[in-house]
Formats: sequence, structure tokens, C-alpha cells
Amino acid sequence: MRLNQDSDFDEAPPHYAGSLLVAHPSLLDPNFRRSVVLLTAHSEEDGALGVVVNRPLGQTLGEYDPALQQSEMADLPLFYGGPVAADQLILVAWRWTPEDGTFKLFFGIDDVKACKLLKEEPGFNLRGFLGHSGWTGGQLEAEVDEGAWVSSPLTPEMDQFEGDALWRRILSTKGPALRLMSEAPEDPSVN
Repeated sequence: MRLNQDSDFDEAPPHYAGSLLVAHPSLLDPNFRRSVVLLTAHSEEDGALGVVVNRPLGQTLGEYDPALQQSEMADLPLFYGGPVAADQLILVAWRWTPEDGTFKLFFGIDDVKACKLLKEEPGFNLRGFLGHSGWTGGQLEAEVDEGAWVSSPLTPEMDQFEGDALWRRILSTKGPALRLMSEAPEDPSVN
């Protein structure tokens, strides 16, 4: 943050970990078109890591892996996490505490920790993600500068909306122009 014009301090680079990256309506890459990414790690030097939270696969863990049909996590919903390591399962749990506005996140937990959370700490939203989203050092910053992504704080709406509805909902809070663009039909000829 710039304190005054005569100051030697420059604005600090943004830190995106713990926020949502929302694909700008002009982002047409099929891996990220209309996506909302929960960014769990970020540094300008090392890059960034997260999972797409609004692409349900319509499949549970038990359906994906028949060996897990009798497990406690058989009904765990699966989501497309991103194009990197698309065959790797990542378990993620989060919980909102409305009283104090906090968000608790466990990323990349094992099945033992996931089952323990489900039993002992009610209110956790547990999801399985196939693959993840990743950026090399400086890549995410360049994409943000190009306008491909809109940064948003975490929101409890992550639990209330899925798919394009979550994407539209978040963009609608970012101003009238983005709201209008998010509501445009995918195929303008049907307008």
C-alpha cells in the first residue's frame, strides 16, 4: 500500500492464498472457463495451487472407486479440481463459523483425518477433487494482470451454489459490468 507520493514504499504484491479466483467471462480456456478456484497456496516466486470448487462430476467416491463402496466416504461428492494430475484424488474439508466469520480449511488430508472430521467436528464440508490447478512462479500474476481472473474473498456461498450459478453469483458482486457479462448466454445466437 502506498502511504504517500513521497514514500519509498511500493504497493505490496497481492497474496492470493485463501481467496477465490473467478474466471473472467472472457477466459475461454476449457480447463477454467466459468470456474471458481479455491486458492490454497500462493507465492510470486513458487507459484500457486488450488482446486476448482464449482465443477461437480456428478459422481461419488464409491462410484469412482468400487473398492470404496462400503467405506464411510462412499457418498463423498467428487469435483473436477483442475487439469494437473487429473487422476489424483485430493480430499479437502472446510467449515464456516458464522459467529466469528472464520473459515477453517484442511487441504490434501488423508482418509483417516477426513473420517475423523466427519465424526468429531460437525459442520465440515468434505469434498474429493480429481486433479488440481497450478501455476508456476509469476504465471498467476501475469494472468491476473491480463484480466483472466477476478480475485474474490472466500464466501459461504461456496456451499450454497454449484456450477455456473456460483460463478455468476460471485461475479455479480463485482460490479454491474461483470454481472451483465456473467448473465450473457454461452451462445449469443440464442439471445
